[in-house]
Amino acid sequence: MTFEFLDKLSQDFSELLNNKEECNVIIEVGQEQNKKSFTAHSAVLRCRSSYFNKELTNTVPSYENNKIIIKPFISVQIFEILLIYIYSGIIETENMDTRTMYDLMVFANELEFEDLSEKLENHLIESKASWLKTHFTFVYHSSFKYNKFQNLEKFCNDIIVKHPSIIFESAEFTSLHESALTSILKRDDLQMKESEIWDYLIKWGTAQNPTLPKKLEEWSDENIMTLKTTLRQCLPLIRYFHISNLEVMDKIKPYKKIFDKQLWNDLKQHLILPDRPIKSIILPPRLVLKQELPERVNVLFSIVINDEQAAMISSWINYQQTSYSLTNNPYEFQLILRGSKDGFAPRTFWDICNGHANTIVVAKVKGTDEIVGGFNPLAWSKKGVNFMKTNRSFIFSFKDGTIQNSILSRVKIENEALWYSNFKDKNGPRFGRDEFMMRTTVSDFTQDKKNQCSWPIKKIYENSIRTTDGLFSIIDYEVFKVVQKSI
Repeated sequence: MTFEFLDKLSQDFSELLNNKEECNVIIEVGQEQNKKSFTAHSAVLRCRSSYFNKELTNTVPSYENNKIIIKPFISVQIFEILLIYIYSGIIETENMDTRTMYDLMVFANELEFEDLSEKLENHLIESKASWLKTHFTFVYHSSFKYNKFQNLEKFCNDIIVKHPSIIFESAEFTSLHESALTSILKRDDLQMKESEIWDYLIKWGTAQNPTLPKKLEEWSDENIMTLKTTLRQCLPLIRYFHISNLEVMDKIKPYKKIFDKQLWNDLKQHLILPDRPIKSIILPPRLVLKQELPERVNVLFSIVINDEQAAMISSWINYQQTSYSLTNNPYEFQLILRGSKDGFAPRTFWDICNGHANTIVVAKVKGTDEIVGGFNPLAWSKKGVNFMKTNRSFIFSFKDGTIQNSILSRVKIENEALWYSNFKDKNGPRFGRDEFMMRTTVSDFTQDKKNQCSWPIKKIYENSIRTTDGLFSIIDYEVFKVVQKSI
């Protein structure tokens, strides 16, 4: 008979973390003001991590006979969690915010804690799907950047094939990693016309080579070869023989020089004599998925906010003390404008939103997880008016994309609640004076740091929702009309 005392063993072993005797490793993490040094036992690190085993083998001891490992790319917060895991085998996620959990997964993988990384990856998919969808572009780009999170990649691709606009129409489409693009193109169930896929492929390929002439007729043979080289992994994934004759002539023929001679000859023959055999491989047509009944809660209604955040915003509109649940939210958010779809010029905002009342503006701050926004009960007007009066408007922020770190700020000075600018080519929606405004000097909210959430001199709204930098550019923004749901 075998008696196991694994819990006691784990507890005793974890107490070594606080025991500084015989610690012979110093690990420095973080950057600038956020640096910190941790001590550890080389035997523990070698036993628990193949990564640290290699690091220690290649590290020369200092004068005090300590081995110093410097990892500036890991934050202090993340490494504290990892060090507890190394000594105890325990990770506590109950009070951990989702972004920290995501970063922990990334660095656990970096430090070759595969079991932990995989566990966190699956937990995010199973329990934090709403956050993953809200931060979809970030998650998608980073999962392919590290090329280690196969389950996350599949999770994302399963969404993209049904809702391709979430990536293909996003502002960051052209910055997709090649492996991410090919993984989408390989899918038989991608719900797009093949000719549209071709258009986006050319858009992506030319964006990787910004020096190519804007007009195709000005391209040299060298330019053609440049595009062909860029698209070499993607070109075999297009279903050319399932594109209509007219679209082949209009869209494919202008780029015929990037094809192998055999493929182009076969394609021409197929246009004239579709029943005659050809030598090129004919990929099957993409599957048309059966239309499913819409879910009660459409998690993809927005690429900036999620259903949980929408429910909280709805509760603020109705002056509720607690947030509505996902099932009793009385409002539907109907998309009016999306920057990555309709454009980021201020004039676009005024043209599309003119006349719409009871609207929510939400914007995702570039370089952070912050979301800022505002509610306007009045109708937007592109006529040359200035301050608008209301006692029902408010502004808000979700500091890290979660409702736990939200800030609500209701209007105090009603006469200056909103400002409808005379300068429609530079200014978009504006709440108060400096409290929350969208503006640009280059006619694109994403291209300069002129959008603003600051500490105003004259406090028109109750609470400051100042972003990390005060002035910022955005990744994307949306405007929704708030409509009462029918019973």
